[in-house]
Amino acid sequence: MIESLYALLAKVGFTHPLHPALTHIPMGMVMGCFFFGFLVWYAKKPDFHKTCLHCSVLALIFIIPTIIAGIFDWQHLFAGRYQPLIIIKMILAAALTGLLGYSVVVNRQGTDTKKLFIIYALCLACAVGLGFSGGELVYSN
Repeated sequence: MIESLYALLAKVGFTHPLHPALTHIPMGMVMGCFFFGFLVWYAKKPDFHKTCLHCSVLALIFIIPTIIAGIFDWQHLFAGRYQPLIIIKMILAAALTGLLGYSVVVNRQGTDTKKLFIIYALCLACAVGLGFSGGELVYSN
């Protein structure tokens, strides 16, 4: 099934992996959570509290198709072989998904802004780790 999807896309001229085209949305939203969360917590700008929630929700929505596209690319390009960087990406993707879900819950409960900022910082650390390991996987050869 996956190979037929890539074959169909190749017929219309799209020969690139699917995953990179989707990663920018959740990763950008994670950065938004972090920077707006910093403004809420450190600069005492509570108006951005809802912006953080919106960034978290949008990241959570788009992380699902991004993970699915990553699995498809892994199957297509790496024949599903488990490599250390693939395992790291799987762990970080699961951690990021959990942290984003948790951030939505605690944001809606009105938790302390410092706690939220720490969660956003952990989300950013996962995003950086995902980006770095993905880059190493693709460009280290």
